[in-house]
Order: sequence, then C-alpha cells, then structure tokens
Amino acid sequence: MPGKVKCIGILTGGGDCPGLNAVIRAVVKDAVQNGIQVIGIRDGCRGLGDKHMAALGPGDGSNILTLGGTILGSSNKDNPFHLIEKDKSGKIHYHDRSRDIPKNLRRVGIEAMVILGGDGSMTVANKLSHMGLKIIGVPKTIDNDLMGTDQTFGHDTAVSIATEAIDRLHTVADSHHRVIIVEIMGRYAGWLALRSGIAGGGDIILIPEIPYDEKKVGEAVLERRRKGKKSSIVVVAEGAHPKGGKMVVDRINPFSAERIRLGGISRQLAHHLEAKSGVETRSVILGHVVRGGTPTAFDRNLATLFGVQAMNLISKGQFGRMVALRNNRMSSVPLVQVGGKTRKVPANHELIRAAKSIGVSFGA
Repeated sequence: MPGKVKCIGILTGGGDCPGLNAVIRAVVKDAVQNGIQVIGIRDGCRGLGDKHMAALGPGDGSNILTLGGTILGSSNKDNPFHLIEKDKSGKIHYHDRSRDIPKNLRRVGIEAMVILGGDGSMTVANKLSHMGLKIIGVPKTIDNDLMGTDQTFGHDTAVSIATEAIDRLHTVADSHHRVIIVEIMGRYAGWLALRSGIAGGGDIILIPEIPYDEKKVGEAVLERRRKGKKSSIVVVAEGAHPKGGKMVVDRINPFSAERIRLGGISRQLAHHLEAKSGVETRSVILGHVVRGGTPTAFDRNLATLFGVQAMNLISKGQFGRMVALRNNRMSSVPLVQVGGKTRKVPANHELIRAAKSIGVSFGA
C-alpha cells in the first residue's frame, strides 16, 4: 500500500474555462473529508516559481460550483522548462526554472500535485512527473482536443454559448437576406464548430479536418437561394482553411507557450464569398465569449467526477496519470500519451455523417 499523502497542491494552467472551480471544489471537499491539506498554487505554473501558494480550507470550496474562470488564476505564458524573461534592456531570455520546483513544493509541504489544463499543461505535467514529482492531470479545454479522454470539461458550456449565438444570428440573417459567417474557437480541431454548428442549425460548417473549396461554399449559398432560402449561416472553426491554403493567423505572440494565435478566417471568407457570389455577407467572431460564464450542468458534473477521480488516484498512489472519461466511465491514462498531441474530428464521425444527411455542406 502506498504511503498516505497528507498535503497536495492544485493549480489551473493554460486558458480559463467553465468548470475549473467545480474541479477545485471537488478536490478540496474530498481532501477535507479525508484529512488531506490542499494548497492552491496561484496563476498556473508561474506560482510554482514565484512560490505564490496559499492553503485552501473548507470555505474555499464553497459557493464556487457555478463560477466560471478559476479562483486560483491561470497563465498560458509560464512554462517552467522554457520560461520567458526580459532583462533591463528589454532583451528576451529563456530559462529552465524547473529545478527550483521540487524545493519550492517541499518548503510548503506539498507531496503531490493536481494540475488542471490542456495539452500544454499536460506536457509540463508529464515532464514534472519524469522529474520524480507525484502528478495527477485533469483534462481541461473548451476545444475538446485533448488525447486520452472522450470529453473535457468546459466544452459543453462553450458549445451551448456558441449555439445560442448562432440562434440569435439566424433572425439577423433572415431579416436582411444575408449570409452570416460565425467564427468559433477550437484551434486545430473542429469539435466546437461542428457541435455548435449542428445544434444551431448552421447551413455550412467548415472545420480544419475537412479543407474546403471556396467555390463549393459559394455554390452551396447560391443553391439555397435558388430554393427560396434568402439567408445562410456559415459556421467556421478558427483553424479551418481552403484546400491547398493555410490557416489564418491573427498574430504571433512570442511571450506565449501557444505562440500562434489563429483568427480572421471568417473575415477573409466573407470578402471572398461576397465578391464571388454577390450575396451580402457579414462575419462575426465569437472569440473568448464562449470561454466565460457559468458552466452547464453537464460540465459541473463532469468536473466533479474528474476532481474526485483525481483524489482516488492519489489515494491509490497512481501518479503520472491524467483522469479521463472513456466510454462514459471514469478512467485514467498515462500523461506521456497526452501532452503535445491533438485529438481531431475523424472524417467519418457520426456527427459529420448526420449533418451531411440533413443537407449541411462542408464545402468539400
């Protein structure tokens, strides 16, 4: 039997999303029930270097189930193995500060850590695990693109928010007989655009996994008009791109672990579509709005299950693993199988087949 862990640390890394606080709540409440102290690490991995940590008591796990974001703060810029620092002249330097982490944790008595995050955070978690630290990962991302789990918390809420936005845009498009192109986050995977596009009644859905033909997108719009449909909704993932073309990059952020920031494909496509078809076209970029607000009931339940499963793994001494939902059951996978990989939509996914069966175009 593994020795009982008496003190754990918990941090939220990467971008925020609904459900983070629900996981924190579950971990704290479970730990309190079992006499385990919990220390919150502020602002993601930055807190590991700054020694910015504070104990979380029973009260810290109360009344946060419905809150979006994270009470611990987060950061997607502070990889302790490749930390970006500026000197007095403004010159950028990269440093490996990971060697300071074990002593910082020992200083406050942390014996094991629960790390909530996406692929970048899981990559860091895996490296820390290989350093001998006791690490449990919890999968978080609205994009649902993390390997090893069928779903991540935060995704269902983002789908619901994006769907509501698409619902509202139908009336605008109908009133003015326009095409409205709705751009949705998701990076290099199309889960968010696909699910919200179908739920919101999108007429054309464009995702990274299916490069589109601009001519066929235009033909789909014109065919709808010939059938008496005066408006069309195009749902496009930020990582979608035409055949033979590239994803549209909004900017490069050298200070972020995720340097490439996608964005703008909807504007580019709107200009092209209007010029070629003559149909008035507008673009809407939902952006970060889909990442905020109150988590859905599904995400609250999933986050709670993940938090409790993380504590179960700690009690069993099963470290170096990420909790997961697989075949509708709680499970876990080795961290080495997760970080740095992207779970994309399979070309034969049942949602794609269903969408095509009801006349949705993928521009291919």
